Amino acid sequence: MALNPIAFKIGAWPVHWYGVIIASAVVLAVVLSVREAKRRKLISDDIYDVILIGMPVALVTARIYYVIFEWSYYSQHPALIPAIWDGGIAIYGGLIGGLLVVLLVTRHKLINTWLYLDIIAPTVILAQGIGRWGNFMNQEAYGRIVSHSFLTNLHVPTFIVNQMFIGGHYRMPTYLWESLWDVIGFIVIMLLRHRPQLFKQGEVVLTYIIWYSFGRFWIEGMRTDSLYWGPFRVSQVLSLILFFGAIILWYVRRKRNPENRWYLDGHSLSQNV
Repeated sequence: MALNPIAFKIGAWPVHWYGVIIASAVVLAVVLSVREAKRRKLISDDIYDVILIGMPVALVTARIYYVIFEWSYYSQHPALIPAIWDGGIAIYGGLIGGLLVVLLVTRHKLINTWLYLDIIAPTVILAQGIGRWGNFMNQEAYGRIVSHSFLTNLHVPTFIVNQMFIGGHYRMPTYLWESLWDVIGFIVIMLLRHRPQLFKQGEVVLTYIIWYSFGRFWIEGMRTDSLYWGPFRVSQVLSLILFFGAIILWYVRRKRNPENRWYLDGHSLSQNV
């Protein structure tokens, strides 16, 4: 029996587990980011300002991204374009919107952008990993048809097996693979990010990009609900661009500035490429 996607109601208004899970992930990400920001001599408001502006912007850009690549449907049903509560947001679209806000806010506040991205990157990938459980509650972001024995042999809890029974078939829990990949990435980055012999300034966020895009490329290939650009899965194309782009940028930055380091003072105009 599938789990109820509605957590509770406020009057006649249903509050979905998807929203509860995403909100919880954001709160945890903010708490962790604020702690690291203070360590890097930034103030809490530097994080809160980006969240307050970035969350609604990211939500809108995530929806726009999804609608663009599903335009054949939404062009026939334009009234449904704002219906974000029915599903249909793309994480890459949200990340693009969030990045634009970070660039604008850090420039306005005279904060080193690379430092800021290094601070929030680990918490972003953690929030992504937690957020995938919202897909689980909505029975989305799944893969091909599999057998019941395939799922039980994974030794996952029974409630996961039951929730993967969708449309009369058991499905590959690709949301779970991505959640695990993201959480492992968070742990790895958190364990290593304060080691200057490994990471120079800007390389924590580049590690996040490399890690996430690599995993997303392979996991996206397992999904049955991908957005397409012609014959290509959009997220796979973007993952390849980000993966190799981050590696090239890492190399170029090290080549240009081998002494690049963490800045303890976040309010620095140095924006090393």
